[in-house]
Amino acid sequence: MLKRALISVSKKDGIVEFARGLAELGTEVVSTGGTARVLREAGISVRDIPELTGFPEILDGRVKTLHPKVHGGLLGIRSNPSHQKQMAQQGISPIDLVVVNLYPFEETAAKPGIDFDEVIENIDIGGPSMIRSAAKNFHDVAVIVDPADYGWVLQELRQSPSGLSVAARFGLARKAFGLTARYDAAIASHLFQRHYEEGRFELKEGFPQRLLLSLEKVSDLRYGENPHQRAAFYREDSAFASVLADAEQLQGKELSFNNLIDLNAAFQLSGEFEEACAVIIKHTNPCGVATSSLTQADAYAKARECDPLSAFGSVLGFNRPVEKETAQEIALTFVEAIIAPGFSAETLSLLASKKNLRLLRYKSSETAFQPLDYKRVEGGLLVQEVDRRQISRAEWKVVTERAPSSEESDALAFAWKVVKHVKSNAIVYASGGRTIGIGAGQMSRVDSAQVGISKARLPIQGSVLASDAFFPFRDGVDVAARVGVRAIIQPGGSVKDSEVIQAANEHGIAMVFTGIRHFKH
Repeated sequence: MLKRALISVSKKDGIVEFARGLAELGTEVVSTGGTARVLREAGISVRDIPELTGFPEILDGRVKTLHPKVHGGLLGIRSNPSHQKQMAQQGISPIDLVVVNLYPFEETAAKPGIDFDEVIENIDIGGPSMIRSAAKNFHDVAVIVDPADYGWVLQELRQSPSGLSVAARFGLARKAFGLTARYDAAIASHLFQRHYEEGRFELKEGFPQRLLLSLEKVSDLRYGENPHQRAAFYREDSAFASVLADAEQLQGKELSFNNLIDLNAAFQLSGEFEEACAVIIKHTNPCGVATSSLTQADAYAKARECDPLSAFGSVLGFNRPVEKETAQEIALTFVEAIIAPGFSAETLSLLASKKNLRLLRYKSSETAFQPLDYKRVEGGLLVQEVDRRQISRAEWKVVTERAPSSEESDALAFAWKVVKHVKSNAIVYASGGRTIGIGAGQMSRVDSAQVGISKARLPIQGSVLASDAFFPFRDGVDVAARVGVRAIIQPGGSVKDSEVIQAANEHGIAMVFTGIRHFKH
C-alpha cells in the first residue's frame, strides 16, 4: 500500500484529481506552499512539509524540502535493516511516492528582455533533488514528473493495493532522470550564453563554449536511408515548436526516415512565400515549385508541370490548408506524403481511399529561440544558424547595361527564394511564378545550368535564372543565353565577375548581384 505521497508541482494541471484519488486509497498527502493551498481548496486533507520535517520553510521558499526527513524518507531502503533502524531512530517516515514538476526555467529564460535575477530564481533546487532521490530508490519509491502519467498510475494503484510494480517504478525513474538531465542542460546552456560585464550578466552573441542538447525519442522508424540501417526520430527539447515532431499524422503508412527529410524540405520551402504555394520534393530537392494568385490547385498544377516525371512518388508541401480542388489534382499522381497547415473535410474524404498516402497537419512554426542547423561529422557536430537571410529588391545591384523589367524582377525574386533550397551547385530557371527547370547538386555550375535545361518540360525561352553562388566563368551565362534566358540573379564576388558581366551584356541579359550566397551542402 502507498502510505505517503509528497506532492509539489509548479504546473497544477490534473493534480487535484490525482491527489483526490490517492486520498481515497488511504494515502497520506504531504505538500508544499502553493500546491498545498490548491489541494486544500479542493477539500483534500494535506499535511504541510514543516509538519513532517519539524522545520519551517525559509529563505523566501528557497529551502523547503532539503531536509533529512524528506530525503531519508525517499532514500531509505525498505529491505535494509540498518536503514530501517536509523530511520526509526531519527523519526524519519518513509515516503512512497513523489509527484514533482519543476519551475518553468526554459519558458522563463526564453522571454524577450527577461531579467537575469528572475532567470536565476526559476532554477529549481528542491524539486530535482527529490526527483533524483526517489528515482535512485525506485525499488521502493515511485516518482512522477509528467501529468500524463497520473491516470495510469492511479489505475494501477486501484488494481494493486500493494503498490506499483517494479517495472512501472523503473519506467517512471528513467523518465525522471531524463527530465533532470534536460533541465540541467537547459540551465547550463543558458548560462553559457551570458557573460559578466560591468555588473551585468548580458546575453552574448555567437555560439556558447559548451553546447548541451537534450533529445526525446518521438518514434522508431521502419529503417533509415536504406533498409539495412536502423533509425529513430528524436525531438529537440529546446525547440518549443517542433513542426515535424508535433505534426499530426491524419492518415497513411508509418513515416520513414526519408519521408521526414523530404517533408522538412517541403515545409521549409513552402514557408518562403506569402501567396498560395505548392512545393514538390524528390530526394530533398524541389522538382517543381509554383505560386498562384488564383487558386491553390492552380499553383499545384503549375508546379507539377515543371517535371511531371520526377513528381511521381514525391512529397508535397503547401502553405495553406489543402482544398478539395487541389486534392483532385493530387489524386492524378502517386504521392508519398503531404505536409500542410490543414486539410478540408472534403479533401480528407477524397484522399481517404489512398490508404498509403501520409497526410501531416502541422502547427505554428514560431519558435522562442533562433533555430540552429546541425550536421554530424566523425567525432563532432557542426553548428550554424539556419539560412533565413532575406534580401529586398532595393538591395539588388544591377551590374549590366540592361536592368530587369518589372516582370523579370518578379520572376527573379521567386527563383531566388527557390534556389536557396536546392542542393549546391544549384541553378533554377523560372518564369511567371513557377519553376521551369532545376539543376541540383552538380560538381560544376555549368553542369547544373545544363541539367536545369535538360529537365525543362515547359518553354524556357524568356525565363530567368537564379544561381545559389557566383559564376566562376562566363560559360554558365553562355549556356543560359542559348536557351533564351532574359535575366540572372546571383551573389557575385567571383574574380571573373567582369567577364561574366560582359557575357551578359553581349547577350542582352539583365543581371543583378545580391551579395548573399545560398550554398546548401
